Amino acid sequence: MNETNKIAAGTEQSRDSRPHAVVIGSGYGGLAAAIRLGARGFRVTVLERLDQAGGRGYVHRQDGFVFDAGPTIITIPFLFEELWTLCGKKMSDDIDLRPLNPFYRLRFDDGSILDYNGDREAMNAQIERFNPADVAGFDRFLAHSMETYRLGFEQMAHIPFNSFMDMLRVAPAMMRLFAWRSVYSIAAKFIRDPRLRMAQSFHPLFVGGNPFTVTSVYSMIAYLERRWGVHFAMGGTGSMVKGLVGLIEGQGNSIRYKSEVAQITLDGRRATGVRLKSGEVIAADIVVSNADSAWTYKNLLPADLPRRWSPARLDRADYSMSAFVWYFGTKKRYEDVNHHTILFGPRYKGLVEDIFKRKILAKDFSLYLYRPTATDPSMAPEGCDSFYVLSPVPHLESGVDWKVQAEPYRQAIAKYLSETILPDLEDNVVSSLMTTPLDFQNRLLSIHGAAFGLEPALTQSAWFRPHNKSEDIEHLYLVGAGTHPGAGLPGVVSSARVLDMVVPDAATFR
Repeated sequence: MNETNKIAAGTEQSRDSRPHAVVIGSGYGGLAAAIRLGARGFRVTVLERLDQAGGRGYVHRQDGFVFDAGPTIITIPFLFEELWTLCGKKMSDDIDLRPLNPFYRLRFDDGSILDYNGDREAMNAQIERFNPADVAGFDRFLAHSMETYRLGFEQMAHIPFNSFMDMLRVAPAMMRLFAWRSVYSIAAKFIRDPRLRMAQSFHPLFVGGNPFTVTSVYSMIAYLERRWGVHFAMGGTGSMVKGLVGLIEGQGNSIRYKSEVAQITLDGRRATGVRLKSGEVIAADIVVSNADSAWTYKNLLPADLPRRWSPARLDRADYSMSAFVWYFGTKKRYEDVNHHTILFGPRYKGLVEDIFKRKILAKDFSLYLYRPTATDPSMAPEGCDSFYVLSPVPHLESGVDWKVQAEPYRQAIAKYLSETILPDLEDNVVSSLMTTPLDFQNRLLSIHGAAFGLEPALTQSAWFRPHNKSEDIEHLYLVGAGTHPGAGLPGVVSSARVLDMVVPDAATFR
């Protein structure tokens, strides 16, 4: 560190006697961690390598359009409300959160439609049109989903799994709820119609899981949505990021942009701070990494340091799928298109196996289409629409050359959308931007370009996942998709909640 940096760092520390916490990365997990640490008496510095906060929740602004880059679905609002409460504020003063109905419109390949919502009578009426016998099965599935929610969220999501005994403690309940079975197999146990089985099993794809192999604990998402609803923050989910940043700054803490961490500094096996790519060294009492957990252990610690999550072990691990995302703005409005639409392709299991197992880029696809201007027209110029469409694709171990394949793949998606729910789309696009697995690897530093880090398989969940409190390095903690409880906004915000149980009080560092 040069003399200027040393002087600046020393001056900053002399002005603020609070113990110092450095947070690597400003995704939702990192922002939530910074707020919780600030509320507990830490001086917090968040280091972000990009030019704005949000991580996967980055916002692209182009040609007058606002494109949310990543998470678009807000569930369990109280997890965010808690963060405002910790700062003595009300979330409603900063965030205009709107419930959505339906949650999603599901469009199946045969053209049939299911408006997926929390109204039991409305859902039963729709299910009856698909298969009357499945109304009762749907009720039984929801009852099972409620039980898994009570276990997976209420009992597991906010507690650390520091020892195998923590895993044994919940094992009986997991066995009772058939945790070794997949989400799809549980849906198939209660529901007969293949389209309705898809409707009750696609949710793991939102957190990087394979519906045919991920633990059935993830069937809790169906009840979770009904319990708390699906919401949209006016202005886009980027407005939530802006609100969280405001809370951090209101605590007298800071976020530094274009500040990439090259290494976590150590004294033996104790984290002492970080070294930036610029060479600057920032001392800290604790370090919290919101970077991809595999990236943290492979690249931010000395290569020769023995550890549980060694580079060799991480090379053997299974990673989530990636995503191809096309952001586009149109010069007209598609008033008949919902806020969230999921378009299922002609194959379900076969396509999922192509993505997760065979790791090939299939010619067909299933898509998630996001039209925020259905709720907030301000995210596009007047008379226009803002969209993104996401296609799950294999991560980079597939060998797909996205520099070559991206544009043909985009064209195929545009043609499909034009033929289904966005007529004449190709003639109406006036702004366009793409994200491929290469962006997840090179821009977001995710191993293999996996969009959700480690795959949430049963053997890579809870105690089997990288711990919130590092197993090997004192004063190093992890938050975000790659640690417990996992991906998705509720998961990453809950990972910061776990810190309250594993990070010592600030007073212990004085």
